[in-house]
Amino acid sequence: MPGYKLPCRYCGKVIPPQSNVCPICGKANPIFLRCPRCKDLIEKGWVNCPSCGLSLKVTCPKCKAETFFGDYCEKCGSPLTIVCPNPKCRFEQPPIGDKCVKCGKPLYPPQNNQQNSQQNPQQGSTKQ
Repeated sequence: MPGYKLPCRYCGKVIPPQSNVCPICGKANPIFLRCPRCKDLIEKGWVNCPSCGLSLKVTCPKCKAETFFGDYCEKCGSPLTIVCPNPKCRFEQPPIGDKCVKCGKPLYPPQNNQQNSQQNPQQGSTKQ
């Protein structure tokens, strides 16, 4: 009885309303958008999550374009996830912070200190 099914927001096929993944196209969260931090319902176009305040504009880890924080980048279509670089962890998570939510290690390499010293070569050597 197809009356109780809802359309997938990616492929448009009708699927069971409790689906976490579309059984036809394989994409996550096929019926509702959810906040990556608190899992509350969100809508496309919102700037912040109404429950936890998380900014819903993020930079895609793959193409570096600013996009709405859905499950996939609006520009390149890649999943909005980042993998922890710690070889013992490798936890896949949304890019909502600078540290891994599982192991606490930095997700991004530290900025090069040489770059900072080249930008400010006179710092610390002011004579009057």
